[in-house]
Order: sequence, then C-alpha cells, then structure tokens
Amino acid sequence: MKLKIHPEYKEITITCSCGHSFKTRSTLGKDLHVEVCSACHPFFTGKQKIVDTAGRVEKFRQKYAKKKAAA
Repeated sequence: MKLKIHPEYKEITITCSCGHSFKTRSTLGKDLHVEVCSACHPFFTGKQKIVDTAGRVEKFRQKYAKKKAAA
C-alpha cells in the first residue's frame, strides 16, 4: 500500500433516535446519528411502525372513512 494516501479509519459511535447506540469503524471521523437502526427497523423487529409525516396517514384514514360510511 502507498503511504499517506488512505483516509484515517477511526472508531465512531452510531446513535439511533430510539436510543440504541453501538461502536464501529469509519473514515467519517466523527460520531453519527441515524433515525432507524437494526434495533427499531420493522424488517428486523417484525413490528409495523407507521411514521406519520405531516399528518398524511391521518388525512388518508379520514378520507377513506368518509367513503366507506357513505357506501
């Protein structure tokens, strides 16, 4: 390997919004904050979690509840 051309490979801490954190190595060089990790992602946990962005899920439910009641 050539010297002084590769980035530093340091240990960093990754912290999820659910509170889970773990250590890994990266060339980023600073700690990282993520929104979803393997401890809270529905694929790994088997639990469905609806992330409501700006009330879209509630608006969808209200829209189709009216149509169902009318029918």
